[in-house]
Amino acid sequence: MKDSGIPVLPNELLLKVSGAIAEITLNRPEKLNTVTPDMGKALVKLTDYINNTSEIRVVILSGTGDRAFSAGSDIKVLDSYGSNWELRNRVDYASCIWRIRKPVIAKIRGYCIGGGLEMALMSDIRYASDGARFGAGEIKLGWHGGAGNTQLLPRMISPGRASEMLFTGEMIDAVAAERFGLIDRLIPDSELDAKVMALAQKIAENAPIAVELAKHLVRVSMSTAVDIGLRYENDTFAYCFTTEDSAEGRAAFNEKRKPQFKGR
Repeated sequence: MKDSGIPVLPNELLLKVSGAIAEITLNRPEKLNTVTPDMGKALVKLTDYINNTSEIRVVILSGTGDRAFSAGSDIKVLDSYGSNWELRNRVDYASCIWRIRKPVIAKIRGYCIGGGLEMALMSDIRYASDGARFGAGEIKLGWHGGAGNTQLLPRMISPGRASEMLFTGEMIDAVAAERFGLIDRLIPDSELDAKVMALAQKIAENAPIAVELAKHLVRVSMSTAVDIGLRYENDTFAYCFTTEDSAEGRAAFNEKRKPQFKGR
């Protein structure tokens, strides 16, 4: 196993690894799974562990309980970040999710607001229960989001709808979120866990190098001219054919069996 050692995590942050699937759970249900600076620092270590552990192929991100995925930063401890300059250079928990090279599925129940919305936006796929609610309410407190809401939300939904959410701070329900394209699946709460796990398992069965490159290319497509992106895609496509997994995939197809990918 190639890893940097399982990090010691605070009680407010849980990690469960089952086979190729890692589940990260924000564990402050009494505080709507808001995130503290210490949790942010732990997420940095956790991100490094996941990236450096080849056996982990997919990540599920969620919050404990049904009241909230996450309500973002714990406002009561914001001052503990220090000066404005130190706040600017803080360890940012949402950006930690962006740094994960493996596919990340956000499993959303309840409130997904502020920094919680940013963590969901930093994920690759968003599945939500029918009781989920979404918002960027920072503007009501005197600031705007500092880790993705103003940059990713307009890319995810229309600039106008993003502006309405960002300028008013009002929340939208899961039905509107699905209609806007903010979430990818709206699922009855009783089925959410099973649906997310089934998706994670389906992804984990595929060749991990190809999956990670596909994730990278999707990110590239968000900020690169199409002609450059197409050339880059062709380069990584050709690279895939240098891997053992590609040879295994072709052999399995010819032998009419399920491929056994090893990430090599």
